[in-house]
Parts: sequence; C-alpha cells; structure tokens
Amino acid sequence: MQKSIEHIKGQLLEIKTELNKVMNDVQFISYFTYSLNLAHEVNGENLCLGSFHIRNIGHQTITNPYICIHLPKDSPFSFTGKYVYPDQLQRVKNPGMWERMNERDNLEQFWLKPLERQSIKPNESLTFSNFQIKWTPTEKYAGSIMGFTYSETHQEGIAAVNAINLSGAAVKKAGNHEGK
Repeated sequence: MQKSIEHIKGQLLEIKTELNKVMNDVQFISYFTYSLNLAHEVNGENLCLGSFHIRNIGHQTITNPYICIHLPKDSPFSFTGKYVYPDQLQRVKNPGMWERMNERDNLEQFWLKPLERQSIKPNESLTFSNFQIKWTPTEKYAGSIMGFTYSETHQEGIAAVNAINLSGAAVKKAGNHEGK
C-alpha cells in the first residue's frame, strides 16, 4: 500500500511539473468583441464594429506586443481603425492609436503595434478598439476575420480564441406592382 501511495505522489509531482511548464508557456489570450449592423439588401451597407483584446494571463510582463488582423482574400470587406502610418507619427497622436507596420496597399493583412504601450503586465489587458469592417454586398458573401498576437517571446504568434465569421446574401427587393 505504501508503494502505491509513493507511486501516486510521484505521478502527481510529474503532472504538476508538466502543468507548470504549460502555464509558463501560455502567457496571454487574445479575442474579438464586436457588434453587427446588417442591411440584408443589395447595395445596403453592412457594418461590424469591433475591438481586439490581449489579456496577459501569465506571470511575466509581455514586451513589444503587436497584432495582425487578417481579412479573407478577395472579400468585399474593408477595414479601418485608429492606426497611423510611420510617416504620420509626428502629426497624429491621439490616445489609443496604433501604428500600421505593413504596406498601405495590403488590404488583407493589418500588422499593428500600440503607440502608447510597449508592455502588458500580468493581469492587464491591451485593446485595439473601435475598428470598423464595412461591406456592401451585391450577392452572397462569406469570410472570417482572424486575429493573431505576437510579442518578443512569441514571435511565431498565437491565434485569437475566436474569429469574426461573416456570411450572408443580399436580398433583391421585388418591384412595386401596385395598381398594375
């Protein structure tokens, strides 16, 4: 009986050690929050207002965080938010601004880093807030907006726990046939 108890204690110690390794590796989670305004008609403007959150759930400070928001290729979605390009940094300094790190003509990937903060302490959050995704459908549409978070210690990136999945079809209104 004593050998069984010692064996179980050894297994528990191994499990604790492995769990600590996993917990030290997982330093943050990221996720989207958003709301939608859908037109449901041809050429009606649709709007998604969202924010991308990074929450430090680890025990270490996250340094040099940055994100990538990825739109599907050839989608009708257009993305805008509170970001500036490097050549605009001197002129525009509003609270909550981020810097876009990639080319202006890339309409699928938005690589962004915060201007005001270079670290996220344990139990703190950092948010890219109030971005907009707009689209005006002429037919069926579908796509997922994905988010990824990177840092000095996670240069391979970690995907957000959720995505913004948009799909639908514009409905053509029937003509008015009253009195005919």
